[in-house]
Amino acid sequence: MSEIDQQAETPEEEYYEGGARRRKKRRSLPGCLAVLVALAIVVGGLYFAVSKGVDLIRDQFADPEDFAGPGRGKVVFEVQEGDSVAEMGRGLKNAGVVASVQAFLNAATAEGEAANAIQVGFYQMKKQMAAADAVDVLVDPENILRNSVTVPEGLRVDDIIEVLAKETDFSAAQYRKVLDNPAKIGLPDYAEGNAEGYLFPSTYDFGPKETPTSILRTMVERWQQAADENDLEGAAAELGYTPHELMTVASLIEAEASREEDRGKVARVIYNRIENPGTAGTVGLLQIDATINYALDRDLGFAISPEDRAFESPYNTYVSEGLPPGPIEAPGDAAIAAAGNPTAGDWYYYVTVNLRTGETKFAETYDEFLTYDAEFEAYCETSDAC
Repeated sequence: MSEIDQQAETPEEEYYEGGARRRKKRRSLPGCLAVLVALAIVVGGLYFAVSKGVDLIRDQFADPEDFAGPGRGKVVFEVQEGDSVAEMGRGLKNAGVVASVQAFLNAATAEGEAANAIQVGFYQMKKQMAAADAVDVLVDPENILRNSVTVPEGLRVDDIIEVLAKETDFSAAQYRKVLDNPAKIGLPDYAEGNAEGYLFPSTYDFGPKETPTSILRTMVERWQQAADENDLEGAAAELGYTPHELMTVASLIEAEASREEDRGKVARVIYNRIENPGTAGTVGLLQIDATINYALDRDLGFAISPEDRAFESPYNTYVSEGLPPGPIEAPGDAAIAAAGNPTAGDWYYYVTVNLRTGETKFAETYDEFLTYDAEFEAYCETSDAC
């Protein structure tokens, strides 16, 4: 072999096979072909990089996916406390209301400050809405789905159930079934499972997903708020009563006092009679007519007879000393506040001398009481309100 032939010979490559070393000739591409292949790889890479860059730029500046609207069907969407606009957008996309979160965010941004003031609540939406239309629904608080129910002060549990059954989609029997298992609605331990007095009177906006349990629980939670605001437990301890006893006093105040200026005085009469039996001719009996009517399961304002006063019941304060076993109706904020903050005074009696205006006079002695009672009798002779 010539020297030139030796130089042109392809170099050999060593490799291992079965534990023995072998020599294998490595073949090389002709020079021009190798250059072309390398060039093709470079050009291909540049094309891929450029095309991806163009796609990224297109995606960045293109409009986000959005439905044309106006939408179809019905979707009840809930805005929860603390939801950001972005969280609303994700919820709407998951519910099929909007096509993309970004389209909703863009529409919300265009709406301005109103989009940052969207209120908590339930809204009636549609599937496949234009993002701008979805924002228009949410920024208007008039679109919140509400079932407003007003429960006035002074109602017994049975009366409250009738109001709820009339104003919601649930029957009285469904509410009573919940009350048979009171642990579900969060009553305080000292209520001993009896909701009387603890379903707070107020106006409620119940959403479409409410149940009898959640409705009654909301009313108890509202009572707890009022109890905390009036420091029910602290006031009870200071006065020497239990919170349940204070709630009972509050219910009696609600039944007896129709004017703001009289509530604290009625509270004082109740405490004076309990704490000082025998003073001013009393014998430790509250003698409140509403408690008899509660015992007889009738309207608390019903006129009572001498036979009624003799009715044997722990709720009849004409025959049972001290407070009745529990509240006789639902007291409001003012009555709860008065129970914890009685007006200072030595009154042991009170008489409402005008049923139309609610004017009530308070007496320290029995003789003074008889004077006011005669005034009431004279009023009734000329008024059909009695």
